[in-house]
Amino acid sequence: MNEVRLVGDNVEQGVYSFQQAMRIADDMNLDLVEISPNAAPPVCRILDYQKFLYQKKRKEKEQKANSAKVVIKEIRFGPQTDEHDYNFKLKHAQEFLKDGNKVKAYVFFRGRSILFKEQGELLLARFAADLESYGKVEAVPKLEGKRMIVNISPKK
Repeated sequence: MNEVRLVGDNVEQGVYSFQQAMRIADDMNLDLVEISPNAAPPVCRILDYQKFLYQKKRKEKEQKANSAKVVIKEIRFGPQTDEHDYNFKLKHAQEFLKDGNKVKAYVFFRGRSILFKEQGELLLARFAADLESYGKVEAVPKLEGKRMIVNISPKK
């Protein structure tokens, strides 16, 4: 690496020899940092590396704090869930979706109740239809082992 393209604040941008670029960085009490090694000639910047690392870490922390944490609330039904229980669970799901959480509703089949797959599918379809104003269904109900699952995400 004989020559480098120098960029940065308070620096005359251009192509310098590596020794000359290092001398300029030393005179300013800053570091010479290689930014783009694949360019011809490689691009280097004069900056305070510790400060650069600190700002980078702070930005990452800020982004992490601003990112929304997705919470999935589960609601479990049996294939013969009666009307009162259904309405009770529906109210809970509405609250979860209002709060911005995803809802994972599933019908759990125990023993021979797997014969009532259609009932479970109808129950989940009705549940999704009742929650249409609060959220949208991500996929049609699907059977995974002894569970029939449907995921509902909140409307923005």
